[in-house]
Amino acid sequence: MNNNRYITAEEAVKLVKSGDRVFLHGSAATPTLIIEALQNRYHELKNVELVSITTLGDSNFSNEKYKESFFFNSLFVSPNSRSVVNSLHGDYVPVFLSEIPLLFKEEFLPIDVAIIQVSEPDKHGYCTLGTSVDISKAAVDCAKSVIAQVNPNMPRTHGDGFIHTSKIDAMVWHKTELPEVDYSSKATDAIIEIGKHITTLIEDGSTLQLGIGSIPDQVLKNLVNHKNLGLHTEMLSDGVIPLIESGVINNCNKKLNIGKSVTSFMVGTKKLYDFVNDNPSIRVMNINYVNDTSIIRQNPKVIAINSAIEIDLTGQVCADSIGTYQYSGIGGQMDFIRGASLSLGGKPIIALPSITNKGISRITPFLKEGAGVVTTRGHVHWVVTEYGKVNLFGKNLKQRGKALIEISHPNHRENLERAFYDRYNKT
Repeated sequence: MNNNRYITAEEAVKLVKSGDRVFLHGSAATPTLIIEALQNRYHELKNVELVSITTLGDSNFSNEKYKESFFFNSLFVSPNSRSVVNSLHGDYVPVFLSEIPLLFKEEFLPIDVAIIQVSEPDKHGYCTLGTSVDISKAAVDCAKSVIAQVNPNMPRTHGDGFIHTSKIDAMVWHKTELPEVDYSSKATDAIIEIGKHITTLIEDGSTLQLGIGSIPDQVLKNLVNHKNLGLHTEMLSDGVIPLIESGVINNCNKKLNIGKSVTSFMVGTKKLYDFVNDNPSIRVMNINYVNDTSIIRQNPKVIAINSAIEIDLTGQVCADSIGTYQYSGIGGQMDFIRGASLSLGGKPIIALPSITNKGISRITPFLKEGAGVVTTRGHVHWVVTEYGKVNLFGKNLKQRGKALIEISHPNHRENLERAFYDRYNKT
């Protein structure tokens, strides 16, 4: 470490001025030390717009004392930003994850300052964006100023995330552990059954895309006897490690990035972060490449596994909101649902438990008032719950309703059948 090149977080955030739009690096790369230093300037800053996708850590964006200082304009909502996004002091931009770089490059959302977390510089002066290249490389490329939290525990990753120290205006040294998320510990009986159903849809030679959560992780546990799988996914977690190490995932059948596992960001445990560190078999790439439908479709038998909050009896999928309450975001679901459907032998899959933790049916006659449609009924194909799997592609509205009722929770089938009857038997 060369102490001469580093300054304190308090000094670094002086680059931010009132009225600026500030990008915050997300997921496991969330630069919490610098974010805290920025928040501590609330008394002297006004109307600073914060732009980010998922952020992890203890940063509290909803504190009332920040309301005149910061406006949180989210591109994908996470637990620590839900409160402020659903308040007068924040909002949400509905956008496909693949198109967020365009917001920066075409100056729909011009970035004044990008605050990022990077691996320490190598002997040539190059850091990497580590666990999250996603939209952050575009933000760095477009920002007028860049502040970097340099963390020796951030893995050095291969792909698009290299950034030279000459492009960084302020560097803050901060050695800290990255936030960890263990999806494997959250598997319920329903999720285990969903994983089994999805596994039956995956052929040898398939290319996998995995959404966030315990369902994709459960699917990965079931693939130990598969052969020649590929990985081209928006995000990855620990579940891929044993499959890559055993050669189940070898990427030999892919048309692009043959022999390489491709992702845009990763969230998991320290085991994952150590695994990807300086690992040339893992490419962490820009989101406008990874999530580009024209790229996705070139790979064979793309299996896109994504989840939902609710789905109505016609196949409309809500995955980002609970009524008018913004819960997450559009993200990359539509990018991969469409890409998989256009892939030769591909299968786009929406997987969800049949009921919520409170026993409410996720398969509903109608979406909640104000709910967002993330995947339209024209795009949806396979739907999987713990009670089975159905393919809605090519089915008319009545056929779809009957199929979805068959995989709904038994406690709710009578009500769904009554709603179905009322809808289609009006005189």
